[in-house]
Amino acid sequence: MAEREIGTVTHYFGHIGVAAVKITDGNLVVGDTIHIKGHTSDITTTIASMQLNHADVKEARKGDDVGVNVPDHVREHDKVFKVVA
Repeated sequence: MAEREIGTVTHYFGHIGVAAVKITDGNLVVGDTIHIKGHTSDITTTIASMQLNHADVKEARKGDDVGVNVPDHVREHDKVFKVVA
């Protein structure tokens, strides 16, 4: 499957398992599959929900900072890729 870089992890909240992601290109919709890759991170997950300013949203666009649940620890500056068919 092809991947397109759409953003960067800006913070990880370990106590709740949420990554703050800055969308730098394109968009991200609930249900999309993302791949987070860094020096020690390599996870693929499907977006079940997103929050923007503590409110649930269905879509994030370029420039948005959203929180997404992740199944494992990620780090600041990890790259976020959208998996496309």
